[in-house]
Amino acid sequence: MALHEHPHRGSGFHLPSLRGNRTASASESAVSADAGTHTAQAYAFASLRLLTGFVFLWAFLDKTFGLGYATPSGKGWIDGGSPTKGFLGSVAAGPMRSTFHSWAGAPWADWLFMLGLLGIGLALTVGLALRIAAVAGTAMMALMWIAEWPPARHLADGSASMSANPFADYHLVYAVALIALAAAAAGDTLGAGRYWAGLPLVRDHRWLR
Repeated sequence: MALHEHPHRGSGFHLPSLRGNRTASASESAVSADAGTHTAQAYAFASLRLLTGFVFLWAFLDKTFGLGYATPSGKGWIDGGSPTKGFLGSVAAGPMRSTFHSWAGAPWADWLFMLGLLGIGLALTVGLALRIAAVAGTAMMALMWIAEWPPARHLADGSASMSANPFADYHLVYAVALIALAAAAAGDTLGAGRYWAGLPLVRDHRWLR
């Protein structure tokens, strides 16, 4: 035995080992907490995705069949009504007022608007092609923002616009929500996002993700 060797060294019952166990336990707890936070965030984004998808899908269904909410019964798209005529025809402010009036009720505008609502709604509900849905939805929300033109204090006839905010309205909120859902890959939870991302075409063209 060496002159300064501790007689119990190597027995495995040392304080440093206990500290090591406590450190490992703390690390495991931190990892578990991080995993729990990530799971909570994933479900929160999934909930936002499903609710936002329902907003778009319901708008499509109501305008198509005239369910008596925003679209009166008997005036749905299948009854010969126009999904864009009322909204675009009533634009009363903004730099594109005359342009929107010329688009109101045009068949191509009706089809693009309704296909947009359906496509975005289905993509969000199922959880796939969220990047495409974000681009299409942001473009749609931008046009609707311009149509309502929140910066206006007065309408073309001189009456008060009743705008509550000169910039931020629900169209911008929806646009940001769509972008956030795509960035967070929100379709991977409670959706078909992982399956969609694994398809060869999507793997080769990430913009389809």
